[in-house]
Amino acid sequence: MDKINPKDKRNIVLLGHHGCGKTHLIDSILFTSGKLDRTGVFVTDTEEAEKNRKASFSLGITGLSHKGVRINLVDTPGMAEFHAETVNGLYSSENVLTVINAVSGMEIMTERFGNIAKELNKSIMVFFNMLDKDRAGYKATLDEIRETFERTPVLLQLPIGSASELKGIVDLVENKAYIYEGETGKFNVEDVPADLQNAVEEARTKMIEDVIETDEALMEKYFEGEEITTDELKETLRKAYVENQIIPVLLGSAMKNIGINLLLDTFVSLGKTPEEAAPWSAELVNGGEILVEPLESEPLVGYIFKSTVDPFVGKLTFIKVISGSLKQGDSFMVVDQDSTEKAGHLLIVDGTKDIELTEASLGDIVKIAKLKKSAVGDTITHKDRQLKLKLLDWPEPMLSKSVQPKSKSDIDKISNGLSRLAESDPTFVWEHDAETGETVISGLGSVHLDIMVERLKKLFSVDVEVGKPKIAYRETIRRKVTAEYKHKKQTGGHGQYGHVQIEIEPLERGAGFEFVDKIVGGVIPKNYIPAVEKGIKEAMKKGVLASYPVVDVRVTLVYGSYHDVDSSDMSFQIAASQAFKKGMQEANPVILEPIMDVEIFVPDENAGDVMGEVTSRRGRPMGMESVGKGISKVIAQVPLSEMLDFSSKLSSITSGRGYFTMKFAGYQETPPDIQQKVIVERQRELEEE
Repeated sequence: MDKINPKDKRNIVLLGHHGCGKTHLIDSILFTSGKLDRTGVFVTDTEEAEKNRKASFSLGITGLSHKGVRINLVDTPGMAEFHAETVNGLYSSENVLTVINAVSGMEIMTERFGNIAKELNKSIMVFFNMLDKDRAGYKATLDEIRETFERTPVLLQLPIGSASELKGIVDLVENKAYIYEGETGKFNVEDVPADLQNAVEEARTKMIEDVIETDEALMEKYFEGEEITTDELKETLRKAYVENQIIPVLLGSAMKNIGINLLLDTFVSLGKTPEEAAPWSAELVNGGEILVEPLESEPLVGYIFKSTVDPFVGKLTFIKVISGSLKQGDSFMVVDQDSTEKAGHLLIVDGTKDIELTEASLGDIVKIAKLKKSAVGDTITHKDRQLKLKLLDWPEPMLSKSVQPKSKSDIDKISNGLSRLAESDPTFVWEHDAETGETVISGLGSVHLDIMVERLKKLFSVDVEVGKPKIAYRETIRRKVTAEYKHKKQTGGHGQYGHVQIEIEPLERGAGFEFVDKIVGGVIPKNYIPAVEKGIKEAMKKGVLASYPVVDVRVTLVYGSYHDVDSSDMSFQIAASQAFKKGMQEANPVILEPIMDVEIFVPDENAGDVMGEVTSRRGRPMGMESVGKGISKVIAQVPLSEMLDFSSKLSSITSGRGYFTMKFAGYQETPPDIQQKVIVERQRELEEE
């Protein structure tokens, strides 16, 4: 395929809470465009785990052409544990289609990811799905859309019929009715039914007034009694959408293929083009900041937003072209890896197939096979202008489990597999402790880690035994002490000599580590000071209570001595390490545990029981508020160790209707009885290793 003009491209990311029907909607879009012969295929759920669990755990990418415009569709997971996937979907697209379950209304993950879309300055439209279901509606949710996104929702359509009797959609802009033939997606365009004319006239007037509020000249014309033409309305509607003043609201049913053709038309008529995207802030490698303008005339800049492994092809990397262009055979830099790469085949996804591009230009989403070194979140550039795009901070992994290959022959394979998986998700990390021989994986939750283990087995043929969850405890101190250690060892030839005196004092929670050099008079030469700091950092990797990392301390080097012949970097590292351990034992050490900000959504009648359950788990309730439709939100802070089995308990209390989200709030001291249990359990773990 030849190069596509950026004006003829629309990139759309679908956001929404788990179960709102995003993946089915993409099937319906492909079916309506002729790319599929039926729906329910779930094209963008490519993993076996997704098909088995009927849920999306990774970005799904497909595309099509409609009325001469190339439309890329990016499906996202609707769960907090797959945060990185969804945010990278936002980075890949100029337009956000927020899919709302018309029965459930605005749900928590829709709100959370929607707020990130707003923070990233994305243009947002809304599609109310499942209008064919009982108790479906949209009117009550419009105010929530306004409050969540701080933009005016503009209803562009009305339904014809409701629930199982839903049979069509009225287009308020064109003032036409679309009547659908069963679930075929085929339709007839008719005049508005007589029994709906008053409702349509009222809704159309409201739509016009919402739109013209964004244009003073048009508003003046309207209030002077002049007619607003359809072309004026369309032009102003698009301008207001692109400028993020309004949120167009559309209606339909993916299951019945109702309203899907109008959704496609809206992508084309309203959708923001890559050229209309906001500039992206970046840091130049050689210093300074720059705005990357979305222009084809600029040097190449791209963002790696997805990476996967194909059993036949190997590593596949998905890149969004932010500026410039990339031809087959061109060389480019993966800046974060300092790696020069060459573009082989440039592929775009079209329905269920791949199409080869001769040149990828501004706005294209392409996949390239077999890059040597790259990871999700990396920036690619032309070699003459190297920079790194600025990104939002990724959440820290909060749940860890040990993994051990079932077969000794898989020991080498597990490292390769975990490294590849970490390249695909910046919120998944792993480490191998050479001392203990233990491999630990960490992620945002149990489902996140379960899926990573499934991928390890499916993609890399490594079957592992998974240990129990590991909590990221930390250690710190509660009082200031002075500690001294002299490392002196004499052997044949040069000996070893390093002598340090340090002050160790606690810092406020979250402050990390500070090293202060107060050596005067050269009692320790300057060239040994870095070795002292290195020794302290090494000692901080394992605290004195339970071998957890030490945080929130300031260490000040105040005195010491050296030997002209026997002193060395290693001698001072050992002295500093031992001084720190000695001092920490005297500094009233304590174990810190991670605390989570938890929001629990439950039926009103279960709120009291859930509040009691939170309290029984050492939680601190912070409040409770009604979110409408008989649902209460319980807000609390709870230790992570108490949340590991909370999901099943919540399901039991609420008969499966409750759900919760949590994010890291900070660390706090463990009570003495809990601390002793943690120490005993940790000792048992270390002995078993």
